[in-house]
Order: sequence, then structure tokens, then C-alpha cells
Amino acid sequence: MSALICGSYAYDNIMVFHDKFKNHILPDKVHMLNVSFLVPTMRKEFGGCAGNIAYNLKLLNEDPIPMATVGTDFGAYAEWLVKCNVNPYHIKQIEGTYTGQAFITTDMDDNQITAFHPGAMNMSHENQVADATGVTIGIVSPDGRDGMIQHAAQFAEANIPFIFDPGQGMPMFDKNDLLTFIDQATWITLNDYEAELLQDRTGLSPHEIAERVEALIITLGGQGSHIYTNKNRLDIPPVVTKTISDPTGCGDAYRAGLLYGLLNDMDWETTGRIASLMGAIKIETHGTQNHSFTTDEFDARFREVYGREI
Repeated sequence: MSALICGSYAYDNIMVFHDKFKNHILPDKVHMLNVSFLVPTMRKEFGGCAGNIAYNLKLLNEDPIPMATVGTDFGAYAEWLVKCNVNPYHIKQIEGTYTGQAFITTDMDDNQITAFHPGAMNMSHENQVADATGVTIGIVSPDGRDGMIQHAAQFAEANIPFIFDPGQGMPMFDKNDLLTFIDQATWITLNDYEAELLQDRTGLSPHEIAERVEALIITLGGQGSHIYTNKNRLDIPPVVTKTISDPTGCGDAYRAGLLYGLLNDMDWETTGRIASLMGAIKIETHGTQNHSFTTDEFDARFREVYGREI
């Protein structure tokens, strides 16, 4: 069984400003803002939701199939895919474009200023779900607007169960779009802020949304997560981490855990705990694809945290 992961690939350019933005941004001058920040510390990481989810699902010894559009600067990332043994066959290069780029500057108060260039993501609709074979489950994660709409419809038409994961793409959709996604999806996953947005735009409560899908999963950061089914709400406890290095990409690691549980027909109690542990392992390492473990190491950590076998 394989999971088709529709979403973005991107380079994350992460910079650190060794001061505080508030010392350089004058509140009464924001209407004529012209500031420059010296950022002596910088990292360039492999990222993007589809890239991160596929990387984490591969760590769990599954065979993810990412589907994305990238630019002509994708060479270094392509080499990383080969190294990680991730299926590259449905990653389409769009001539004359850049791969998605995030430019993130963080100050000493952990405030962030982010600019994102979607680049080739805007052409994600050129990929078709039907192009991939052997797919038993899917996920529609943040990507180009047209691509997300078309891929959700194509999953539904092919009777392939899928997770709707709008993430930071939520502002692109109006009430009718979101209600259509809810009706098409098998499962929905959101963080707590995105859940509030979805409720506000659709007028539906979490329980009402859960009645229209098989499960609604809402992550709460350090407070764990809630899994709503049409019968009840499961409270998944957070995992106490050994250290907190970088929260970027934790949500994608969590979603890989969800896919793993669904691919292996696990109950929600177990699936939620696997997902929570995946997010915790990621937060202990800088970057979104720099953590690693063996199957035996993951199983041992699960026993250590939860006191039982997977």
C-alpha cells in the first residue's frame, strides 16, 4: 500500500537576527517602513509540506509517493531524495520557475518575519492523481490553490480516501470551497488556529465537522491533540521532549504518523500516539529533515513514552 502526498517542496532559508525587531521598528513609522536586519547566522534546509511528510513517512519504513511541482533549482533537493530513497517520479519540474522558497528571519524574542515565494507551486494543477499507480490513501497538503482543489476532487472521484490538510493555505479558500473539501475528504487535520478559522468560515463546530468525515484531528502544540470521530473525542497526550530545538515541521511529522496508522489499519488511540511521538522527535532537531531513527529505535521510544507496544 502506498500514500500519495500532494503538496509543496520548498527550500527554507532560516536566518537569525541577533537583536529584537522592536528595537528597530518604530510603531509610528510603520506606514513608511524601510528597515534592514544584519543576519550573520543562516541555514538553508530542505522543506515543503509534501517533502517533510514524505521524509517522515519513509523513516517509518513506508513507501510514500510525493506529488509536487518544482523549479529548475531543484537539483540539490533531488540529490537528497535519492539519498533518502524517496520516490521522485511524480515531482514535476516547471521550466522558468524557482522551487518554492521560504525566507524566515527570527529575532532574539523568537518573533519571525517570513516571506514566501511559491514559484512552481502555482503550477501544481499540472499533476494528476491518476498519474500515480498503486495508491491506497492520499493527503492534500498546502500547495497551489488550483492544485489543491483539483487533487481533492480527483481523490474523491477515484474513491481513494484522503486527508485534507489545508495548513497555511486556508486563506485561499472561501466558505463554499471549504465545505466542498469537507464533503470530499475522509479525514481532516488542522492545528488549533486553523481549526478556529475553519469553524469561523464554515459555521460548523468540531463535532459537526466530524459528523461529515471519519475523523477530525486538531493538534494543540505542547498540549497534545484531539481526535474527533462521529462518536466521541479522543485526547492524545503530548510527548515530553528531551529538548526543544526547532518546532518547524512538527506538524508535517505528525501527519506522517497519521498516514502510517491509517495505512496499517491501526486504531485512533495508537495512531494519535504515533503521530504525537513523530512530532516530538522532530522538535528535538533543527531543520525539518535532519532527524533520523531506525524502526527498533522508534519502537523502543514508543514503549518508553507510553508503556506499551505499538
